[in-house]
Amino acid sequence: MIHNKAAASVGIAFAAAALAACSHGGPVASGPGTAPLGSTDSSATPKSSKPALSTPPPRPAPAAGTSLAAGEAFIAHYLDLLNHASATGDPAPFLAASDKGCLGCQGLADYTRKVNVKNGAVKGDYKDKLIAVKEIYRGESGRLGGSATIRSGIYEERLTPTASPVLQTSADGTLEFTFSSSAGNWVMYEMQIT
Repeated sequence: MIHNKAAASVGIAFAAAALAACSHGGPVASGPGTAPLGSTDSSATPKSSKPALSTPPPRPAPAAGTSLAAGEAFIAHYLDLLNHASATGDPAPFLAASDKGCLGCQGLADYTRKVNVKNGAVKGDYKDKLIAVKEIYRGESGRLGGSATIRSGIYEERLTPTASPVLQTSADGTLEFTFSSSAGNWVMYEMQIT
């Protein structure tokens, strides 16, 4: 749900400051053209008019720890958690994988509580899919920063129960992120989806 997720994020100006704290002096784990991580690609999953509202996906083993590779795997996992919130209206799992001060995360949490599949406000292929990690690097502060290309499908959304549905076309967007370490794993420190 790239389109209105970006509009719903509050305080994204802090993302620029957080990313600036991650200077490009550290090693780069990936560059342009990185192969997509498979966990968010639902192209092989049969489409259904009523998606299963299951438990949130657990953190996969490759996303555990604080290495560059774990950071890259965490991006796909975080998108899975966002998609789960968009389906269920429950942002608690992705907020648990976010820093308490992440304003963009809080904006998305507020949005998914109101606009989600469970309450009928979203219909169609709303899931964000990871296309490629464009760059990921460790800054002097020890945080990871970078960007990834994500893609949403075609879906309809209603911002209020009485609003007319708005058709959102498939689009590519950019997820800019900063991760910090918490309890031995990466968490989203700040993010912006454009």
